[in-house]
Amino acid sequence: MKLPFATMLLCSLLLSSSFLELAIAYQDSPDCSKKCSDRCSVAQVQDRCLKYCGICCQECKCVPSGTYGNKHECPCYRDKLNNKGKPKCP
Repeated sequence: MKLPFATMLLCSLLLSSSFLELAIAYQDSPDCSKKCSDRCSVAQVQDRCLKYCGICCQECKCVPSGTYGNKHECPCYRDKLNNKGKPKCP
């Protein structure tokens, strides 16, 4: 009985730490936070937009202006693809 509980506890700690890392990385850059908030202000799925915009901003050090398009302003942001070959950054 103790082994399944310990396993579940360990798994939950590992999962929560990975989400915490992402949240901390996103919050470390107030510039990314503001730019992504602006970029995702009209997105239908806000949390997903903010998540991927934050990841792209951290890696590329830029976010295109406006709420859509203008990706020519940041080639790294524009050229990032997900594992299905579609644009990763909103």
